[in-house]
Amino acid sequence: MIRYKKAIKHGFAAAALVIGLSSCNDFLDRAPLSEVTPEVFLKTEADLAAYTINAYGFPTHGGFNVGTFGIDNGTDNQATSNASNIWIPGERRVPQSGGGWSFGGIRNINYFLQNAVPAWEAGQISGNSINIDHYIGEGYFLRAYEYFNKLQTFGDFPIIRGTLPDDLDKLTEASKRRPRNEVARFIISDLDSAIMLLGDNPLGGKVRITKNAALLFKSRVALYEGTWLKYHKGTAHVPGGPGWPGEGKVDGFSINIDSEIEYFLAEAMDAAEQVADQIPLETNTKDNGYDSSDNPYFTMFGSEDLTGYQEVLLWRDYDPSLNINHNTGHYINRNGGNTGYTREFVDNVLMANGLPIYAPASGYAGDDFIADVKKDRDNRLQIFMKAPGELRVDDRTNTDGSAILEETPDIIGLLETKYVTGYALKKGMSYAFEQGEGNRGSTGSIVFRAAEAYLNYLEASYLKEGVVTGKAETYWKAIRDRAGVNNDFMITVAATDMNIEAQNDFAAYSAGVLLSDKVLYNIRRERRVELMAEGMRMFDLKRWRALDQLKTDPHIIEGFKLWGPMKEWYKDEETGKTLLIQPNEEGTPNVSSEAEGEYLRPYRIVLGATNLVKDGYRWAYAHYLEPIAIQHFIITTPDGSGSPENSVIYQNPGWPLQANSAATE
Repeated sequence: MIRYKKAIKHGFAAAALVIGLSSCNDFLDRAPLSEVTPEVFLKTEADLAAYTINAYGFPTHGGFNVGTFGIDNGTDNQATSNASNIWIPGERRVPQSGGGWSFGGIRNINYFLQNAVPAWEAGQISGNSINIDHYIGEGYFLRAYEYFNKLQTFGDFPIIRGTLPDDLDKLTEASKRRPRNEVARFIISDLDSAIMLLGDNPLGGKVRITKNAALLFKSRVALYEGTWLKYHKGTAHVPGGPGWPGEGKVDGFSINIDSEIEYFLAEAMDAAEQVADQIPLETNTKDNGYDSSDNPYFTMFGSEDLTGYQEVLLWRDYDPSLNINHNTGHYINRNGGNTGYTREFVDNVLMANGLPIYAPASGYAGDDFIADVKKDRDNRLQIFMKAPGELRVDDRTNTDGSAILEETPDIIGLLETKYVTGYALKKGMSYAFEQGEGNRGSTGSIVFRAAEAYLNYLEASYLKEGVVTGKAETYWKAIRDRAGVNNDFMITVAATDMNIEAQNDFAAYSAGVLLSDKVLYNIRRERRVELMAEGMRMFDLKRWRALDQLKTDPHIIEGFKLWGPMKEWYKDEETGKTLLIQPNEEGTPNVSSEAEGEYLRPYRIVLGATNLVKDGYRWAYAHYLEPIAIQHFIITTPDGSGSPENSVIYQNPGWPLQANSAATE
């Protein structure tokens, strides 16, 4: 079986010619790709397969700590030891050069489409016609993927459909940004082309892009843009809004925001429905989290081979024998990986009976111990969060023959292995001892899974129709049934107190206003829990415009209830003295002060001037998008002045045209 890992390791020699080009910072300083690529290339099925596989750039496991399961760090869901400067207005700066305003990936895929598509249409590519169609479809998908990354980062962006000649005037003209809704429509158009050509059983299986993956991705793109326009409407972050920097600079611009919102929501529903109607959710045996090794829902995130999981639409395979491996398993299996779920997230998860923990008669056992926190909760919390005493390894034992179990969370140890909040991730754990062997990790990495389609349809449908329709209800109940939660979501809605939810969930707000629609809020809650630790939280918070309130009301992130019975865990075995050092005590502090509250506050341990987030997460409106580096303005001045103010490019709202400057708010 040909798999992603093998295609990367043993890619065709001709494909290697384009690998180095993916690192270029700007298309303006590159010769046309056709000058360095053999003319005979892209004439066979094998050429197409090699080219597109080498353009795969999806977030997958790798590096230190918990890898892809740490992408949500720096949100209200997860925390790592060092806070992101996105929460510190004044610290995020306009770069002089580089940044995300680059075209290397787009240029490589444009070269592929510009050369392969005409040859394909003329019947000049040799090989299996079904496979050839599929690889052409991959090209359209990959360009859409590149462009969606740019849409999320910058909003408005140039739409470039082919490679460009080394002509400064033409390159400058091509640098002009198009409104974000046009960029989103361009992405959807490419995905429609991909969907027509892709199959769901390509050579190599689901380690290559599939039709269902493209449909899911289309629903993600459409939902993103539809909700961005909805919640950012009336601001400079939407084309035509007050203060929009593209005003007077975009040729032929016109927009009907409401019509665009309707269009994108309808597209999201249509694409999501096609996936959700045919792909069932993986089975959850609803164990209590002690040993989930026979639970398909749990093992889907930590198995080596994900081929048999219907819910997985695209994944990456690893093989340490080929030096294709990762460190993710080591940190999730053996320690805390310098991350942890926040109290805000954990307290937001429902009870199995569908009630919030604060509801009368909810049955909540309290948070004196982690095991209590998990008791009778949504099964997703039970199986995807560690607790001391649970099974950690199932293929070997301790030297005395006892089972290897999860230990007390190490909140004061080495940075790279620290349990930052006390609430440790278990999503992605494999129970295999080898997965904890340094960088020898071989668990597969999910790129797309079908559950997101259920959630995308549910949200888009509710926003468009104003009610939970029959199909949306079916999807929502399927998600809750799998999660082991009472599927009568109206019980949850009736018991929801938005003022309490606002204390733990940034998504209780949009545009700085507390949501009054409790059905909509619980749709957001469902998404938060189902996609826990899968890197989607900031994606959602930004499109919902759920961070405005932090500008005037900063939020201090918390972890588990350290200053209760669990503080007894942290005593020297010989002396009986505490190992916990609070600020202003003798020694280097390793925990937050008990006087500040019962819960561990990871960003209130060191209180010196260097800790810029000690007073809580704050927000600047400009941070919804990234600034464009000044270099790109200098090289795109048609008058040759090099003055950024004369560039054909305009800066994003709230960001100045001076390097190393913070947002102007």
